[in-house]
Amino acid sequence: MYDVIVVGGGAAGLSGALALVRSRRSVLVIDDGRPRNAPAGHVQNFLTRDGTPPSEIYALGRDEVAGYGGEFASGTVTEVRRGDVFTVELADGTSYQGRRILVTTGLTDLLPDVAGLAEQWGKDVLHCPYCHGWEVQGQAIGVLATSPMAVHQAQMFRQLSDDVTLFLHTGPDLTDEQWEELAARQIAVVQGKVEQVEVVDGKLTGVRLEGGKVISRDVLTVQTTLRAKASFLTGLGLEVTAQEAAGVVYGDALVVDAKGETAVPGVFAAGNVTDPMGQVLHAAGAGLRAGAAINGDLIAEETRLALAARRS
Repeated sequence: MYDVIVVGGGAAGLSGALALVRSRRSVLVIDDGRPRNAPAGHVQNFLTRDGTPPSEIYALGRDEVAGYGGEFASGTVTEVRRGDVFTVELADGTSYQGRRILVTTGLTDLLPDVAGLAEQWGKDVLHCPYCHGWEVQGQAIGVLATSPMAVHQAQMFRQLSDDVTLFLHTGPDLTDEQWEELAARQIAVVQGKVEQVEVVDGKLTGVRLEGGKVISRDVLTVQTTLRAKASFLTGLGLEVTAQEAAGVVYGDALVVDAKGETAVPGVFAAGNVTDPMGQVLHAAGAGLRAGAAINGDLIAEETRLALAARRS
């Protein structure tokens, strides 16, 4: 029996766990060892940790949590059940019980269906100018359009390079104003579907259009569909909600209140599972906030029980 079971051992989960163990709560962190940013060589825009490999940040975090008595288990959570306490089931049949649950499982990036794209993901197939922009500055950058958000993405990467090409691929139909804006910033536009990415010696060299034409590029940016990893919560009645920006649905997420609590009392969530667009630093801050909220929730419960015992 634990005070809190944290499902997910990334930045949000470890930050929440650290806040809780420092408040003398018994905490178990369950992680499947598959962080979203595993393909990336470094974490950027994390103050004092800029450029650090993700695995190093998580190893340091685990050491800190363990130093205060936190425990860890490896595995994939398949179900969470609610009774007097919560029971967490793993794929291997192991189960654990906890008074509160903190979900920090993050999300999965679903890539456009283009041959060779997945193999280069996190290397020279990228998605975020704040995560990777500095590292690809000045290079020949391609933007693969699958939604209206691609025009905005192209404009953002134009800040980083004079050589940006927007491949319309599966959309959108540009307005006259968008054509003019792209031309004003000298962003090239290529119509036609991209069939595959060209790779030589493990390095992206260009994109091949249907019909065979190859356009050389050093980097290709894409818009992924962001799917929250939360299917194990359906038994509690928790479902993800579609997320959209500028009228475009880009993924889904768990809905939480300002404290990080879901619609199920006692179940909290933080990080990319609730905020698909957040970076590692955002996730860490959200995890800390949720951990403090959980501790406050436990204190309130313990106070009620103590008062009831005193008055009986």
